[in-house]
Amino acid sequence: MHIVLGRFQPFHKGHAILVEAALANGPTTIAIGSSQAEPSMNNPWTADEREEMIRQWLGDREAEIVQIPDINDPPNWVEHATQYHGEGVLVTSDEQTKELYQNSDFPVFWVDLQNRESFEGWRVRATLKMLSTVYETEAQKQVMQASIPMDVVNWLIDNDAIYRMYTMSRDLEHAG
Repeated sequence: MHIVLGRFQPFHKGHAILVEAALANGPTTIAIGSSQAEPSMNNPWTADEREEMIRQWLGDREAEIVQIPDINDPPNWVEHATQYHGEGVLVTSDEQTKELYQNSDFPVFWVDLQNRESFEGWRVRATLKMLSTVYETEAQKQVMQASIPMDVVNWLIDNDAIYRMYTMSRDLEHAG
């Protein structure tokens, strides 16, 4: 079993590369972390919504999807997470996650991402926050498809999931 772990806030092209690498090597489990997170700018979508995004992107491809609540305890994370995602090989491009799992004697398959900085969740969310004030769907799609798979872009638009970024940020202090 190959395991891809992430928060998937939202599912973006970096995640897609990891899942593709896992699927190419056999049965795959996609583990959605921070499943219990309260809505915030860092966690705008519920675990169920993130699972919907992933399933939309997967299409006919098969992967098990599990949701893992966070325990905010890195030394005990791998043992905790393994109860949800099971044993196998972790597929990652994140150095901290790699070290955490390797320190627990968990096999790791490293994926070296090109342009990794373009696929950082906070950057993708910042772009979506900006797009939440744009009401031209084609313009939104054009910008989002640079970092988000088109199936997920369509899910975000079809479910009005971008506009919550605006709603969540209304009460925040803005520069300018």
